[in-house]
Amino acid sequence: MHAVRLHAFGPAENLVLEEVPDPRPGPGQVRIAVRATGVHLLDTALRAGRPGPAGVPAELPTVPGREVAGIVDAVGEGVDAAWLGRDVVAHLGFVPGGYAERAVTDVGRLHAVPSRLDPAEAVAMIGTGRTAMGVVQFAEPGPGDVVLVPAAAGGIGTLLVQYARNAGATVIGLAGGPAKTARVAANGADLAVDYTAPDWAGRLAGHAGRVTVVYDGVGGEVARTAVGLLAPDGRHIVFGWSSQGLDSDAPFLVDGVSVNVLGQEMLRRAGGTDPLRTLEERALGQAAEGRLVPAVQRFPLAEAAAAHRALESRATTGKVVLEPRAHPSPR
Repeated sequence: MHAVRLHAFGPAENLVLEEVPDPRPGPGQVRIAVRATGVHLLDTALRAGRPGPAGVPAELPTVPGREVAGIVDAVGEGVDAAWLGRDVVAHLGFVPGGYAERAVTDVGRLHAVPSRLDPAEAVAMIGTGRTAMGVVQFAEPGPGDVVLVPAAAGGIGTLLVQYARNAGATVIGLAGGPAKTARVAANGADLAVDYTAPDWAGRLAGHAGRVTVVYDGVGGEVARTAVGLLAPDGRHIVFGWSSQGLDSDAPFLVDGVSVNVLGQEMLRRAGGTDPLRTLEERALGQAAEGRLVPAVQRFPLAEAAAAHRALESRATTGKVVLEPRAHPSPR
């Protein structure tokens, strides 16, 4: 099979498509013929050699990627053969292996792909979708809320705009550039603002003191402006690797209104014996009902380096997904 491997930390060009042996599922595992695999900002940090959530860089060589969707084509010892041929999606955790034509994972990580989603959309919901479900736990929007979403054209931002609109809130979406701003407006935001325009903050002046929730995965000057619009009892919800990994002066926030939602508190609020799976099920359920529709930007697997460059330069819209060559569906 083909897989994208990283042999040395550094620029995106270090991601190389190679021929490697097919992985074999061990006991309790399945193998997935991958039709889509997610690219995360965390992947770019690990590729560059920066420590990940475990506090240490990845071991090399490695095949990056942690979110996959496809068809089960082999099962390991102890796994029900009924899984064979099923369309599934899984988050691999912090185990690498997603940027490949085949990947293995524990059977307990599998979800059936809802019929209305294609593999790339399922990947978006298993990763960005579960994060969005975790974020809204800290500030559930309602009809009386004015919600501001920086990076509203991104994968998570797109879903947060939809979620808030579905809840009856007024939504302000910020994005960089006219094309992204147009996407935010088309996604249902009541006001879409281009934060690269010289007068962008002035367009928000009428909302000063009225914004009740800021869902912020960006940080920096955009976040400072957004926080300045908050009502006295407003909430600033901080999440994501963009705000944590790229903004060196955090906390940059107004005292008393900011909550960083990554970590154990998000899991505690999700509840259940497997909180991450709980969030994944919520995300997929929202998508299955048509309430959330992920935005996806697709790249061929062989263009993983281009996908990383685009993501790092903020030139992407929605969830970035790599697609290996098509596998025939058993349906």
